[in-house]
Amino acid sequence: MTNEIKSLNESNVSMLPAELSPPQYDRDRLKPRIVHVGVGGFHRSHEAFYTDELLRSDDSCDWGICGVGLRPADQKIASILKEQDYLYTLIIRHPNGTIENRVIGSIIDFLMGCDDPESVIEQMASPDTQIVSLTITEGGYNLDAATGDFNWNHPDAQHDLEHPTNPKMVFGFLTEALKRRRARDLPAFTIQSCDNIQHNGDLTRKTVLGFARKQDPELAKWIETNVCFPNAMVDRITPVTTDADIEYLAQEHQLKDQWPVTCEPFCQWVVEDNFSSGRPKWESVGAQFVPDVVPYEKMKLRLLNAGHSVLGILGAIHGHRTIDGCVSDTLFATYLRQFMDVEVTPVLDEVEGIDLESYKDTLLQRFGNPNIKDALSRICLESSSKLPVFLIPTIQDNLARGGSIQFATLVIAAWCFYSDKQTDQDGNALEITDELKAQLHQAAVATRKDPLSFLEVTEVFGDLIQNERFTKQYVSMVETLYETTDVASMMERMVQTSGEVN
Repeated sequence: MTNEIKSLNESNVSMLPAELSPPQYDRDRLKPRIVHVGVGGFHRSHEAFYTDELLRSDDSCDWGICGVGLRPADQKIASILKEQDYLYTLIIRHPNGTIENRVIGSIIDFLMGCDDPESVIEQMASPDTQIVSLTITEGGYNLDAATGDFNWNHPDAQHDLEHPTNPKMVFGFLTEALKRRRARDLPAFTIQSCDNIQHNGDLTRKTVLGFARKQDPELAKWIETNVCFPNAMVDRITPVTTDADIEYLAQEHQLKDQWPVTCEPFCQWVVEDNFSSGRPKWESVGAQFVPDVVPYEKMKLRLLNAGHSVLGILGAIHGHRTIDGCVSDTLFATYLRQFMDVEVTPVLDEVEGIDLESYKDTLLQRFGNPNIKDALSRICLESSSKLPVFLIPTIQDNLARGGSIQFATLVIAAWCFYSDKQTDQDGNALEITDELKAQLHQAAVATRKDPLSFLEVTEVFGDLIQNERFTKQYVSMVETLYETTDVASMMERMVQTSGEVN
């Protein structure tokens, strides 16, 4: 191979070497049967990967993906993908240092809803579209933690109700597109959430129906009868792309890819087989279709996603920078395993075909992959949306059953310290990205005068402040942490007394 660096695009894809595994299928025959909102790294390592895998194995498959961005921040990925003919490289990094590379070809278009909402609505309303899938993050569902209901007071929600043909929120786009399909006597599309939220399909259904009822009660009845919202559990650790990933492809493979994706080898997708008008045969390439996904998603959210937050918040304060760095620290690995064993496992349902002990062992191995440098700043971003889904329900379940709450409560106390100081224990600034950052900071600062002030952020904690057992444990921990600023010593004491109900 020459040292000439080739740009990644359709005209060059046939010249790429086999080690980059470029797509051999005819991308011109693909139709935008899936419209996906939220084309971040995870979508490109997961649903787009599964679809690419299917296209490689089935010459009759014509399921392509049209990406959609709804925020001005999505313009960068839209521009890069368009310039690269929607191709990108997936870099799969194994724990032993082996690297697999694959150029993915399943995305065939990208539309910007904030620039041209009509184009997105019409693509969703097109007869070609059979699935609209979502990775809009936990915060994208705009829930009030205190009530669990959609926050109708959000300005964008009010805007969408008043301007249904010029929406800003994904739910406004969905309802308007479904309204047009109904008017044109077209079958409904499936709405498929790929977000880390328990009962993600049920939640999406509730929100879409709520939007529709406020706009058009007859449309709501049609959606209720015709639109399927399968619940799903998704799993693949996908860190933020770095300059080093781009440089790796340029140096090792002479390929210019402006936005590749790095991920781990493990990949899982468990989906309820409940679709409105057809779906790809993803089961032929490893997806699992089951009657009830709830036990799987609960297991994954409470162990993997909560485990990430446990390591992320505690590790950030201690001075660790990555997940694998935390797991290589025996104290942090032991703390995480005891959190999973003592507080999470007792509140999980039985999951058919899953050995929980092996699953937890695998999680620690995955977290410890030294070639997936998953930054704690990514893990901790938007914690105000994550913790009410991943961690706080475990606290609530253990409060109800009289189980241990100490491991999870220390994370909440540490999050207060983190939100107040915004530095690690050595004074190094932390990169914090959270929609409620200012509110959390203000509440945390007030902890010096009122140790319960942080818990008064009801959007996050709901009525947890009313539970005397929790607040007693929390106040003791937060006062100790503020006094000593040494989270590791607190963790050490806890792992030595693991199993004692408090």
